[in-house]
Amino acid sequence: MTSPNFLCRCLGFGIAVYLLVGLAACNYEVPITSAPTRNVQEQLLGDWTSSDGKEQMKVRRLDESFYVVYYDGDLFRAYHSDVAETPFVSVQDINSNDRKYAYVIWKVSEDGKSLNLRSVSDKVIPKDTKDSPAVVALLKKNARNAELFGEEIAACTGQFLGANGGLLT
Repeated sequence: MTSPNFLCRCLGFGIAVYLLVGLAACNYEVPITSAPTRNVQEQLLGDWTSSDGKEQMKVRRLDESFYVVYYDGDLFRAYHSDVAETPFVSVQDINSNDRKYAYVIWKVSEDGKSLNLRSVSDKVIPKDTKDSPAVVALLKKNARNAELFGEEIAACTGQFLGANGGLLT
């Protein structure tokens, strides 16, 4: 299929994402929220490819609330951490020993064929923020701050998984 970039350029999921995407950098010690704020969204499941065709990402349901993301040889665990009516995702690098997090927002196009991700800027949400309530407070405080998000890290199209787990195109 066509292309998207996803989560985390180590995480850029900072997901994509980078969520969680070369993954913008899993820099944070804690997730945005200590638990998921909603269940897995079907429209995010599937096989995604970057627009240049060089990067591959697979997003699967781990359980009702968690995703497992395979991105160019690395594994990530992700879940929704919505704050201030914004669809954030906490993305954890489970391939590394330190298991740090990246913070991204996501948007799926109306036709469901493309996924766009943007990482949260560590200039607005400092890397040394040590607990989830402090992260949430900073996100709420900066919800309208134009500097909150970095560049768009993904613009994806791909194959989508149906409710039964089969790929749809």
